[in-house]
Formats: sequence, C-alpha cells, structure tokens
Amino acid sequence: MAAVNTLVALLQTAISTHSSAVGRATHARIIKTMDFSLPTFLCNHLVNMYSKLDLLHSAQLMLSLIPPHNRSVVTWTALIAGAVQNGHFASAIHQFANMHRDSILPNDFTFPCAFKACNSLGSPVTGRQLHALAVKAGQIHDVFVGCSAFDMYSKTGLKEDACKVFDEMPEKNLATWNAYMSNAVLEGKPRKAVDAFVKLKRSGGELSSITFCVVLNACSDASYLRLGKQVNGFVIRYGYEQNVSVANGLIDFYGKCRDVGLARVVFDAICNRNDVSWCSMVAAYEQNDDGENACMLFLEAMRNNVEPKDFIVSSVISACAGIAGLEMGRMVHAVSVKACIDGNVFVGSALVDMYAKCGNLEDCERMFDDMSNRNLITWNALLGGYAHLGQADMALALFEQMKRGNVNPNYVTFVSILAACSRAGAVDAGLTIFESMRSRYGIEPRVEHYACVVDMLARAGMVERAYELIKRMPFHPTVSIWGSLLGACKVHRNDKLGKIAADKLFQLDPQDSGNHVILSNMFAAAGRWEEANVVRMDMKEVGINKNAGRSWISIKNSVHTFQAKDTSHERNTEIQAMLSKLKTQMKGAGYVADTSLALFDLEEEERESEVWHHSEKIALAFGLCVIPPGLPIRITKNMRICFDCHTAFKFISGITNREIIVRDNNRFHRFTEYECSCRDY
Repeated sequence: MAAVNTLVALLQTAISTHSSAVGRATHARIIKTMDFSLPTFLCNHLVNMYSKLDLLHSAQLMLSLIPPHNRSVVTWTALIAGAVQNGHFASAIHQFANMHRDSILPNDFTFPCAFKACNSLGSPVTGRQLHALAVKAGQIHDVFVGCSAFDMYSKTGLKEDACKVFDEMPEKNLATWNAYMSNAVLEGKPRKAVDAFVKLKRSGGELSSITFCVVLNACSDASYLRLGKQVNGFVIRYGYEQNVSVANGLIDFYGKCRDVGLARVVFDAICNRNDVSWCSMVAAYEQNDDGENACMLFLEAMRNNVEPKDFIVSSVISACAGIAGLEMGRMVHAVSVKACIDGNVFVGSALVDMYAKCGNLEDCERMFDDMSNRNLITWNALLGGYAHLGQADMALALFEQMKRGNVNPNYVTFVSILAACSRAGAVDAGLTIFESMRSRYGIEPRVEHYACVVDMLARAGMVERAYELIKRMPFHPTVSIWGSLLGACKVHRNDKLGKIAADKLFQLDPQDSGNHVILSNMFAAAGRWEEANVVRMDMKEVGINKNAGRSWISIKNSVHTFQAKDTSHERNTEIQAMLSKLKTQMKGAGYVADTSLALFDLEEEERESEVWHHSEKIALAFGLCVIPPGLPIRITKNMRICFDCHTAFKFISGITNREIIVRDNNRFHRFTEYECSCRDY
C-alpha cells in the first residue's frame, strides 16, 4: 500500500510540475510493478494526470481501458476537468454526453466544469440542457453549481435567466457575489455592481481581494471617485492595502478618475510591485496627459528590470505622442524591437500614432506598411496622422483603400476623414462623406462630426452656412464648435458672427482667456481699438489672465523653452543675431510683417517688433543656431501659431532650405520651400 501511495504522489508531482516525462515514467513503473489489474482509484489518478497535462488522447485511452462498470463520476470528472482546464471545451461537452450515456450522474464538481465549457463556447442552448440536468439531479441548489450556471447565463447573454438563477439561489457564497459583480461590470452596469457590493457588505459577508478589484473596476468605469475612496477605506480596514492586485486596482481607479496624485501615493506604498503595478502607473500618467512623468517612470521601470510588455510599451508610446517626444518615442520603439513586441498590433498602432503626432510622416507610413497584422485602430492612427499633417489627398485615398479592403469604419474614422476634408477645403467631398455616415454605414453622427463639418464650412469662408448648421444641430453646440466659428470669423473678418460666437463661448467657458483674446484681436484687426480694449478690460475685471505663449524645442535630450520677447537664454546673443539676419533676408525675398493682430495701438515700427519677437520665432532662431544643416527643426507651441509667424516660417523654410515642423495646440504645420502643408492661413 505504501508503494501505491508513493506512485500516486509521483503522479501528483507530475501535474504540479507540468512534467509529462515524470507522468509517463510513473505510469510505466505502475505497469511494471503491478502484476494484477490496476485498482480503479489508481486508474482515476492516471486519467486525471494525462488530462491535466493536456495529453487528452492518452487520458481517453486510459479511460477506455477501465471496464465500464468500474468507471465512476470521479473518472469522468477528471477527464472533463482536464479538457476544460486546457481549453478543449467541445471535447469536454462530448465527454459529458458520453458520461450521461453511461448512466453516470454528474456531481457538484462535474457541473461547474461543464457550465464553464458552455460559457467558453458561447453555447446557451447546451447550457440550458445542463441546467435542466442539474435541476433533475437535485444539484442546482449547490452553491458552486448555481454560481456556475449563473456565470454561464451571464456570459452567453441570457441576462434574465442569469438573474432568475441568482435570485433563486438559497445560499450565495463570496464566489457567487464576485461573479455577479464581475458580470455587471462586463455588461456596462457599474451601478449594479456597486449596489451588489453594498448589499454584500450589509449582509455581513466576507470580502476578498477579488471583491475589491471588481468593485474598483466598477467605480473607475463610472468615475465614482468619492465612492471609490470609501472602498479604499475598506481596503485598509480589511488589511488588503499591501495586496498587489488590489493596489494595482486602486492605481487604475484613481488614474481613470483623474486623481493621478493619489494613484502615485498608492504606487509608492506598494512593497512588492509587479509588472502590472508599473504598467498601471504609467497608464495613469498617460491617461491624465502627464506624458513627461509617464516617460520618466518608464525609464525607472527599465532600470528596475521590469519586462517591457505590450501594455506598458504601448502606454508610454502614447505618452510620447502626447508630448511630441520623438526621440523618446524612437528609444521606446527600439526597446519594443529588442523585446520582440513591435509586431504586436497594439504596440504597432501606438507607434503609427506616435510618429504621426510627432510630425514624422515617413516613419509613420513605414511602421504601418511593416505591420503584418492591422486592426481598425491602426488604420485610424494613420488616417488621423494624414489629417493632422495636412495630407488630405492621402487621407481620402486611405479611406478608399479601407473601403476596398472591407475595413468597416467607426465614428473615429469619420472624425479623422472629415478633419482632413476640412483642412483641405474639400467641402463637397466632406459633405458627401458626412451624409454617408448614416445612409451607408448606419453610424449616427456625433457632436465631434458636426464640429468637423462646421469647421470645414467656416474655413472655406462659408461662415453663414456654418452658423445655420449649428442652429440645426441635434446637440447643444460645444466649445470647440463655437471656437471654430470664432476663429473663422477672425480670418474672414465677419465681426458680427464673431461676436455671437464669442458671447456663446463666454457663457460655456468664461475663464478661457483664448476666446477673449481672439475677439479682441478680431476687433483690433478691423481697427476697432475701443471695442478691443473693452474686451481686454473685461478680462481684467473678472480676473482672467491671458495664458503666456510658449514654444519649446528639444536638442540632445534637453528641452529649451521660450516666451515672447525672451532674452534669458544663455545663447541669446546668437539668437538675436540670427533673428536680425533672417529679417534682412526675408525682407529681401518680399516678406512684409502682418501687424494687423498686434495687441496694442502702437506705432507701426513698434507693432512690427511685437510680432517679430514671438516665442516660435525665437525658438526657430535657436534651432537654426544649433541644429546641423539638412536636419528638420521641430517646434512645439502651447497656442495656435499666429498669421505672421506662419507666413514668416514659409519664407524661412525657403531661405534656409530647411524643413520646419511646428505643432501648435490645433495641428501640425510642415514648412518646406516657402510652402506649408496646411490650409489654415
């Protein structure tokens, strides 16, 4: 008997170590040492061992060698459980049917395995049959069987049946409550999950790490910040604050609720961080537009030997895209290649998006072409890149390619293609695409699509038509819609409509200084200085300060920031000399400063000096001083580039034979040979 127990222990070891060699050697030893027919319990262990090690054929062969009258529910359950564990769900159902034909009644271990197989196969019909058998066998009121039936109905879409099973359960254990809450979250009903958590808590039921993770997911999905903080209190009270899974859930929750400070507090308090901890914190920074800290934390993760998996890499690439950090993005791209995850569709899509948002169209297209596996996100990333970089013809061609390739567009696709049409002035094409959303693709236009069409009409000078569309919209116009109309009214000198748009903007976002400045500049451009001054005095009275315009340029991993009239840089002498040289060359080429939007009623020479020392011009002069000839100059600005700087950059690109890429708060501008890729001016 001792020898038999030793052999059983070896079979268990083979399962725990996932060693088929040990299992087969033990089986051979059993055959060699047993000179009589194998006892049933030992046969059951062999079936269990082979099925758990994913040697399903050997397990079935072993079962066939057992005389039918010696096969028990334990034998069949071992085979079925192993099949489910290794993803052979159809085989599990087939073996369950064979067991039923052998007149073996399933028990409280067999039914949960069979329900899980139905769940994974998405087969509610078979699930209903199993449910009927469980009722007939008197097993349905077992807490584990009932929980499995509930989970099966939930995941196969039979919500009403799931609720009936849940309500009829005489006893609900923690696994049942966790399944109920988890399925509520998956159904997109976070309030239902939270209510279940409250009910569980009031009933005095125990809470586990899984419970906290699920309810935190519910709170993050619904942005229940206050409620989630209360759950955090329970986490501490129950002693789960150092449970890494719960802590990771808290980081994710605070990040999605836009409280990145508390997310970092939780992260710093974790003693045993895992890869998910680092991923969650990087993602929290990225989701809250804090790309710089996301990149810094990623570098720290690499120093701590965190494996660069697809999730953390795609998150930090998105962070690089947000801050136009091309060099950092290239470094992360290299990391992804080294880790052999650059072929991952999410990493690849993030790289396409990053190169597009950094103004590097060549690498963006190369990355897209090199991807063997693309999804809709990939196509949308390239399409959005074309739109932002002013390549409207290429965007329209890509949209046609998507249609030929049976890639079904979504609402994001149409935002990008309509934005491309807007920037290209392709009004007819844009309106046709807008109408096709509902008629051809069954996609109801959202406010973002209307914003694109309003912008498209307004840019083309059809400001009255744009205003009529705003009045007919099935939504309340947003800040971006009125902002597009106001910006167009400034360019096309429609003061009347501009005043209407500005008044609407002041109601929707009274603290945004940019709208007041645009209105003031519009009056100034028309020579209506008294009205311009009234707008600026109103700003002062209500305490609205104009945001300082800043431009920055990255040189060898250092960021150099400039403001208008900035003379604080250590190389200011060279910068001023370059500005003076450029001014002389530009005037010789026909440049005339546009001072119509200068903010003050000054003498012409002073007005010219005002526009000449804008932050982007100073950043460009610095770039020309330090970046070797032939290399592109990349500048980022926190506000929209002004008309005069836009014109000046066209001249400078031709005079210096340099490619100049400017990313302002609205879009990209690619200046080459006296031209810009956009149609903004």
